[in-house]
Amino acid sequence: MKKYLSIIVLIGLVFSGCKKENDPPVVTAPQNSSVEITETVNLSFSFNAPAGFKSATVTSTGGEAQIITDGSAGAASGTIVVSFTAGKATGAGSVVLTLTDNDSQTGSATAVLTIEGVPVISVTQNITSNTTWTAGNIYILEGRITVVSGATLTIEPGVIVKGREGSEANATALMIARGGKIMAEGTADAPIIFTSVSDNIIPGEIASPNLAPTMNGLWGGVIILGRAPISAESDAMQIEGIPASDLNGLYGGNDPADNSGVLKYISIRHGGANIGEGNEINGLTLGGVGSGTVIENIEIVANQDDGIEWFGGTVNVKNVVVLNTGDDAIDTDQSWGGTLDNFIVINPGDECLELDGPEGTMVAKHTLKNGSCYAGDAQGLVDLDPNSNVDIDGMYFFGLKEGQTFDELPTVYECSFTNFEVTLPAGKNITDFFLKGSDAFVTAVAAGANTKGANPEVFLGWTWTAVSGALNNF
Repeated sequence: MKKYLSIIVLIGLVFSGCKKENDPPVVTAPQNSSVEITETVNLSFSFNAPAGFKSATVTSTGGEAQIITDGSAGAASGTIVVSFTAGKATGAGSVVLTLTDNDSQTGSATAVLTIEGVPVISVTQNITSNTTWTAGNIYILEGRITVVSGATLTIEPGVIVKGREGSEANATALMIARGGKIMAEGTADAPIIFTSVSDNIIPGEIASPNLAPTMNGLWGGVIILGRAPISAESDAMQIEGIPASDLNGLYGGNDPADNSGVLKYISIRHGGANIGEGNEINGLTLGGVGSGTVIENIEIVANQDDGIEWFGGTVNVKNVVVLNTGDDAIDTDQSWGGTLDNFIVINPGDECLELDGPEGTMVAKHTLKNGSCYAGDAQGLVDLDPNSNVDIDGMYFFGLKEGQTFDELPTVYECSFTNFEVTLPAGKNITDFFLKGSDAFVTAVAAGANTKGANPEVFLGWTWTAVSGALNNF
């Protein structure tokens, strides 16, 4: 009886030992954690594998995961480190680590993550149907993106659009083709910002956290094209900054009331990429844009070329501030026939106002009124052609330096220049800056005593220009 009992006990011990050795592996996940979109975190999983470690695999949701520190072959315990890179969408994410032991048994554990931050959406294709870019998101222009004829792009208040780097034929831009529309209606509380992908700004911010308001040429700009009349070699021309091979770049026509949509409370920054020698993209380009288009409350900051350039058309624009352009702040061409009302120019690289005449037989007159210009490092104040056709009323110039001039008056068409005021540098006269009879419509005033010029209050709160302090002397 004792013999049989001993055998039973021995068998029980054997089976008990075998069961312990064949226990499946146990994997323990780290505590729940959070990660910002597109950022990477390392997650440490611990394991116990009585039969010895053989291999591990990892799967994930909400991002990409890979094992960067694996278990040791045959180890009964250890740590496995997994790298997780979050995607571009906020919400829940997970990493599942599965371990296989030398008995081909498996064990797994799930690390739960919360993906936080602002959703980032890449835009890689032209917009061919009605599309909405939603508040709270950042949209990345991966190249030249065109809203084609028949399509409407709606951009909600507070959206940030960032352009990739690009030059020459690959310069990044948002272009509205003839027949397309943009409905970009920001607000004073939530402006729409176009900037570079290098800008770390997020929705809700006004000033860039990492780029100076002088950095330019980091992407292209915004181009709007319409079917309003232009004065050029033909009724339809290819807009500068866009390769001739892209027929979406055509502008001009015979519809003065053409409607390309709405731009309100828009800030365009760090643009002006080169597509060739002397051929850069403006901050805002308006080619043949008709009077049915609404453009108001516009800021241009640090564009390598012009701030805003009109090529014909009839659109009216009001409430514009242009800061630190590499070329002209305001440039008009091809008989633009609209009005610019209430505008501020600060420190352009070339002319404060470059106002050119018609290039074809069609002649139209444009009007500039209620403008203030801080000349700063500008090359000149106002440059006109002999055939420029423009009326200017209510201008104020200050911050002048020697060599900056209004040096040509049109001689072909009847223009009017009225109610100009200037604050002069010490020891200088009006005729040092306003030449060839232009001094006749200018009055010298003390700093801050001007009665003409722009109303800067409409730019407070929502523009980087105001936040940076650049409007403090206006």
